[in-house]
Amino acid sequence: MATFTRIPSSTPPSITIHPEHTIAQINDNIYGGFTEHMGRCIYGGIYDPSNPLSDANGFRKDVIDAMKELNVPVVRYPGGNFVATYHWLDGVGPKDKRPKRPELAWLGIEPNTFGTDEFMKWCEIVGTEPYLCLNFGTGTLDEALGWLEYCNSTQDTYYANLRRANGHPEPYNVKYWALGNECWGPWQVAQLSKEAYAAQAYQWAKALKLLDPSITLILCGETGYSSWDAYVLKECVRWDVHGLSGSTTKSLIDMHSIHVYTADNTSHIANATAPRGAERAIQMASALIDLARIENRVPETVPRPLVCFDEWNVWDPVRAPGELGAEEKYTLSDALAVAVFLTGFIRQARDLGMANIAQSVNVISPLMTSKDGVMKQTTWWPLLLFSKYMRGQSVAVNVRAEEYLGRTNPGWIRGTIETPFLESCAAVQDGWVNLAVTNVSEEKDYVVPIDGLKEGKVDVFTVGGENVSVVNTEAEQKVGIKEGTWDGKGPYRFEKHSFTLLRWKA
Repeated sequence: MATFTRIPSSTPPSITIHPEHTIAQINDNIYGGFTEHMGRCIYGGIYDPSNPLSDANGFRKDVIDAMKELNVPVVRYPGGNFVATYHWLDGVGPKDKRPKRPELAWLGIEPNTFGTDEFMKWCEIVGTEPYLCLNFGTGTLDEALGWLEYCNSTQDTYYANLRRANGHPEPYNVKYWALGNECWGPWQVAQLSKEAYAAQAYQWAKALKLLDPSITLILCGETGYSSWDAYVLKECVRWDVHGLSGSTTKSLIDMHSIHVYTADNTSHIANATAPRGAERAIQMASALIDLARIENRVPETVPRPLVCFDEWNVWDPVRAPGELGAEEKYTLSDALAVAVFLTGFIRQARDLGMANIAQSVNVISPLMTSKDGVMKQTTWWPLLLFSKYMRGQSVAVNVRAEEYLGRTNPGWIRGTIETPFLESCAAVQDGWVNLAVTNVSEEKDYVVPIDGLKEGKVDVFTVGGENVSVVNTEAEQKVGIKEGTWDGKGPYRFEKHSFTLLRWKA
């Protein structure tokens, strides 16, 4: 496993990596996206039919190209909080007959000109898998079953025939389905108690898997470290499936979702280290999954549910209010926080089945559109490097470095997980070793020997800037990727407030 050893500031840091010491397979789905009917994510983001940059479907071609560049494997839709009042039938069929509805999550009007069939077509063009979230607020089980039938059924039945009548003879074969979104939140339309949610989720799961046993169902968790998570896992990760086919080898619940957003406008270090809490959340959620399996005597032959981190990002709702579109302007500090998020995902690869940055376009996003093109924010660049190179097998790494011991946000991070100035993870794939290192220090370069790196050509990719407050704009890209090579001799200097990826042949 990846380990950290705290040392005094007077002691030189070091990194030790042995590429043969693999931990777990990295699931490509940790580089998933998220599109919600919120702000300019859908309308004016991925769908903008009046813009000359769009194709015949109304999809922005520059956004499609960016998603392909990221190689996004799965995209969550249609929310998010939006889904609690969303009725999928409003968004299918002839567009001139689709109803406009009041939208209560973000206080707008939903025209429904983009719906299920449009999203499926967009996913096909992008080359990504759809992940649909079910309405646990104002929705019904019948409605959920109808949506599953519409998307996946090959039978001669009503909703499958409705799909065919709408011009889509073949099923979409949607694999991933979420059992609601943030049902625990007081901001939700039709908020549920943990007791009510667990009872409903278990019964919906049974019915959905009777209709299509092949689907992957994701339970609605909270943060991974709450009483909600503990209770719903205990009630839903169990083994009394009442005669469902394949009950000796399959589970109703396949993944457990958690959501964590971080931000700190007052301190760069508190901002950049905040995602350490997200890594700790994965560990705690995984422990709660194990506890539920133990207490419910789930047979070891039954696959263990994984964590689905299906909303994560840097977001300050005061700085970028959701009801105003949540269009964050990200700094270099935020980019380093994203790198720390992703570092934790690689280190916790054994327990993580999916992660979805919220969101993919315009709304708290690394990618912003205008009428003339797209702008890549500071956070785009570490995400691109991770998605491009940090795949394959996660590798054990030991980092010896100074630790930041000041205020953390949230405060409970201190004492539960370390906050080093140097964050690192590694991956091996196709004969290449990839070492990712984030130096969150605002003041200090670190000169670091790397045990396990042999002399020879090393490709170097660095994301940095003049200071931690710098941002990208349409007029000027102050943060990007600086590429170079290194001969692998001696220690490597990791620049202050920067993210570096070193890549070499094993």
